[in-house]
Amino acid sequence: MSIDLFPLISFVLITTFTPGPANISSASMGVLHGYKGALKFLLGLVSGFFFIMTLSGLISATLLRFFPALEPILRYLGAAYILYLAFSILKASYTFETGDLKPMGYLHGLLLQISNPKLLVYAFTLFSTFLAPIAGNMAWLLWVVPLLALIAFSATSTWALFGTVIKTYLHSPRAKTTINIFLSLFLIYSAVELAGIL
Repeated sequence: MSIDLFPLISFVLITTFTPGPANISSASMGVLHGYKGALKFLLGLVSGFFFIMTLSGLISATLLRFFPALEPILRYLGAAYILYLAFSILKASYTFETGDLKPMGYLHGLLLQISNPKLLVYAFTLFSTFLAPIAGNMAWLLWVVPLLALIAFSATSTWALFGTVIKTYLHSPRAKTTINIFLSLFLIYSAVELAGIL
């Protein structure tokens, strides 16, 4: 078994840390509720990531071969959920008072990852190319998937912390609204792109 580590590590880090639905949502949660308030959402994200990566590692080559119609359905469901998240972020008040919008919890994070086409494409690409020699091998997956999940948790945590830092510097309502709109537009763009409209 031969795995070329440099391209694998480059692919994993770039794909995991670049803006996407999970990372943008994490930044928004950090802005709205701080890192501690975002933690349940982040745990939901990493659980969904772990589930998708394990599933992909076990059946990456087989799933889409037998169910090719699944890919567009997942893409549209994911885009719809991402639009829901964008709307939730857009209507957030950013007043940071006790009556604020409640933090999205574990289930929101889990559903976002399970319906996230970017993650599905990432997982299938990873296990059908870079990690093809270990795909389907449970002993190797028990080592690799938790490591990938740790990297993903680090990425979403970094974005949530970034959001928390932004929060400490936001004093004007106009600046808060601008950040709110900016993050929502990123999510809308992700949804449109994933739906294949662009």
